Amino acid sequence: MLFDLERDRCERSLVYFIKRAWHVLEPSAPYVHNWHLDMIAEHLEAIDEGVEVNGRPYNRLLINLPPGGMKSLLLNVFFPAWVWGPRNKPHMRFLCAAHKIENLSARDAYKMRTLVTSDWFQARWGDKVKISQDQRGKLNFANEATGFRIATAIGSLTGIRADYVMIDDPHSVESATSEVSMQSEVNNFLEAIPTRLNDPIKSVIICIMQRLHEGDISGVILDELNKKTPGLWDHVMLPMRFDPRRAGPTLLGTCDPREVEGELFFPERFPLDVVNRDEASLGPYGAAAQFAQEPAPRGGGVIKDEWWQLWTEDKYPPLDFVCASLDTAYTTKQENDFSAMTIWGVFSSERTAVATQASSRYGRLSELEPREYGEKTPQVIMLYAWQKRLEFPDLVLQVSKDCKRFAVDLLLVESKAAGISLAQELRRAVGHEKFGVQLIDPKGGDKLSRLYSVQHIFADGTVHAPDKEWAEMVISQVRTFPKGKHDDLVDTCSQALRFLRDAGLLTRAPERLAEIGESMRHIGRSPPPLYAV
Repeated sequence: MLFDLERDRCERSLVYFIKRAWHVLEPSAPYVHNWHLDMIAEHLEAIDEGVEVNGRPYNRLLINLPPGGMKSLLLNVFFPAWVWGPRNKPHMRFLCAAHKIENLSARDAYKMRTLVTSDWFQARWGDKVKISQDQRGKLNFANEATGFRIATAIGSLTGIRADYVMIDDPHSVESATSEVSMQSEVNNFLEAIPTRLNDPIKSVIICIMQRLHEGDISGVILDELNKKTPGLWDHVMLPMRFDPRRAGPTLLGTCDPREVEGELFFPERFPLDVVNRDEASLGPYGAAAQFAQEPAPRGGGVIKDEWWQLWTEDKYPPLDFVCASLDTAYTTKQENDFSAMTIWGVFSSERTAVATQASSRYGRLSELEPREYGEKTPQVIMLYAWQKRLEFPDLVLQVSKDCKRFAVDLLLVESKAAGISLAQELRRAVGHEKFGVQLIDPKGGDKLSRLYSVQHIFADGTVHAPDKEWAEMVISQVRTFPKGKHDDLVDTCSQALRFLRDAGLLTRAPERLAEIGESMRHIGRSPPPLYAV
């Protein structure tokens, strides 16, 4: 009777099946339960049951989960075994894809095969699930009911069709830092996976991963696919520390049960001291991706949101110098790159510079009480910004129009193929205009190092922006760099501020402080000459 009760409960509950089967795979490790397993299992059970949400089959699920949450075991081992055995669907075909098939994929395939061939499993569902003797590969195996489990890399999906496509970490940390590699994996997800389904309407795609980049597969699902077909994909997002701003309900109406901001995800396995230690080790971007499930640290990475100064006046201040900074793409056919431009104005602001009183006759600054001096310090404000995909003639017209509109003194263009052509054309077409055109050579520095080179200008509170939609577009792109989907506007910001800094138009407050201190040095009277002159 107990045997029958256990088997019946396993057939009705994925979580109960995991608890009872745990000893088969992890005989030396005690099972530790957490609420997130119930939440994820609820959504997997809904998929297996074939429920409908908003009039369409519920069969697209994205899960963002911190490492150590049993995501691979749950998705690639226990769930397929549960579908085959307890749910009596051994004919189901599972395609398990990852960024590579070595190591972890091989481990999960071996574990599932170990589970379904174990005495415990066979005693309960052996009449339904028998592994074919001629299909017992290390990575791929099939059962006698024509169901199979195949492990593959996300870039090697041709020739295979399945009822379930299970995607586990489609990006590696290395591929997420390579635009070419990541875009290739995204293209495979968009173009190859939909053609690998046995039933285009009913077959299932489940993706479980951490956030590594704004343009990763999670980003594509959330920003592009759900915008084209709202409600198609469901999203279970569980950060290590609870964030109530992102804790909206899933399509099934389930919410993260935590209530206190910052409450930990799995304190039995990851207590606070362990989380603090690992966050320090991972660094801000690693902790954001793996723990917070965000492509960049909240509040900004290289440039913090709080460093941008909000311009609240109705009008811009009187400007001493205006420059435009342009980053060019080649044509509108480029899928990812925009042409982008930001326009900046330098103005003087009444600030209080603090200098230390100088009293030493040797001209050194003593550590006496500071004195304050009213001093105008240069500030910079973003006047306008845009990013567009434009053909070359339209790009020339757009740049020329905006430079005249904002009375630009100098247009900065990066010295690359498209930029050189544009600069030459502008000089010919608008040579009579009042603004100049200057090519900027980044001198081999990468985009990240260029932004770091102007980080201190932001940190000083020197950079202002109005409360406009186009300004938020720039701030958002700068916030997520270098993990953002686009970086064209970021390049224009670093190019403009670096130029203004090198040209002496943006003197930092500490430098003005030093200048004031230098001007106050007491030199004293010179001694009389030894000889008459």
